[in-house]
Amino acid sequence: MNAQRLLHTIDGISTWFGKAAAWLIIGLMLLVCAEVFKRYILNMPTAWIFDASNMLYGTLFMIGGAYTLAQNAHVRGDFLYSSMRPRTQATLDLVLYIAFFLPGIAALAYAGWDYASQSYRINEHSNVTADGPPVWQFKFMIPLAGALLLLQGAAEITRCVVCLKTGVWPSRLKDVSEIDVVEEQLAHSEYVDEETRREAIAHAQDIEESARQRGMGGDLQR
Repeated sequence: MNAQRLLHTIDGISTWFGKAAAWLIIGLMLLVCAEVFKRYILNMPTAWIFDASNMLYGTLFMIGGAYTLAQNAHVRGDFLYSSMRPRTQATLDLVLYIAFFLPGIAALAYAGWDYASQSYRINEHSNVTADGPPVWQFKFMIPLAGALLLLQGAAEITRCVVCLKTGVWPSRLKDVSEIDVVEEQLAHSEYVDEETRREAIAHAQDIEESARQRGMGGDLQR
């Protein structure tokens, strides 16, 4: 298995977990709507929904971290980074990954496993409300999120090494982006002719590519 295929495989794992966690938004929405209806229409608030909502949102937030890293979508202060050459970007990223990312995430996974294991052993329940729901299964999301981030971090370090050798960032596994939505909307518009549609899509692609080249080191290079 060559390096590019390995990188895309790891990207695919992070993407799968991220998209699976995204379905929790539906459950979170239903819980919030149910609570609003019961609280303000029936005057019968449900205490456990608050805990359940926190657990759903927290799970989504934690599991989505590796997916966000795979898409290179975490917030980056790119005032200087965007003006650097790819090899300089890769050098900086490599140092930061080894010095800060790996120790921090490894500590998160290790401590999170111990934290979740203790919670499971005592069958911990939420103390926010009386007779709160169990929370040990939620705490196991901490080491899982740490493991996924470590796996994706290994892929990012590999990307840095490849870029140092070749001078070009290796590609990422592409996912749906805003430009895809623009193309779909224009394709179904009855008020835009074919030439205008092509020009609008090309312009949107140029904007997306410019933004990518400025600050998103590691995305597809043209």
